[in-house]
Amino acid sequence: MTSPASLQRPAAGEALLRNPVIAVLRAGHADQYAPVIDALLAGGVTSIELTLSTPGALEELPRLLERFGTEAEIGVGTVTRVQQAHQAIDAGAAYIVTPVMDLPTVGLCVERGIPVYPGGLTPTELLAGWNAGATAVKLFPASTVGPGYIGQLRGPFPDIAVIPSGGIGIADAPGWIEAGALAVSLGGPLLQDAFAGGSPAGLIRRAREVSELVARSRPVPAPRGAEE
Repeated sequence: MTSPASLQRPAAGEALLRNPVIAVLRAGHADQYAPVIDALLAGGVTSIELTLSTPGALEELPRLLERFGTEAEIGVGTVTRVQQAHQAIDAGAAYIVTPVMDLPTVGLCVERGIPVYPGGLTPTELLAGWNAGATAVKLFPASTVGPGYIGQLRGPFPDIAVIPSGGIGIADAPGWIEAGALAVSLGGPLLQDAFAGGSPAGLIRRAREVSELVARSRPVPAPRGAEE
């Protein structure tokens, strides 16, 4: 059996490391995605999660990659079966997100070198995903426990990387980053009415606001040589 220390854990993408915000897109149909992604990019949010609960998501993904591939990192979420992960990766998904701790899906992504963020809530679920090689574990639904939960996890699991998702508002995002989250995942509070005729300018403003908030909340790196 492969030990956690010997795993080739897929690394998070550069877009997420630059701006640790994932925008979760759910719409009536995936053909509504493009103008919303345009606005998110204008506001600085470059990591985009398309959800399989939106009809046409995998069919639309190649077209979105052709249009936004040099600016955005586009992944696929709401993946609940390994076959869905296969299809999403084959369609060009930059990363995979699951709402549940499906270890075969984690194993597939590790095998194919694709970042994967599997969902769980309990320490048992989250550690299982981390030990299977997840890039980070998705704490879901995060609003039920709060940012202090990351500190509790870090006691027994000091190296675990966590991305909270579910019920996180824009004003909540800094607290999660300060608590040690790798990134934050936002859906409704960021998108609001974007898929119902809402103002693109409003979405740009919200994307810029959350981007600026998390940027100010990230730890400041220690000066080179400070620990010598």
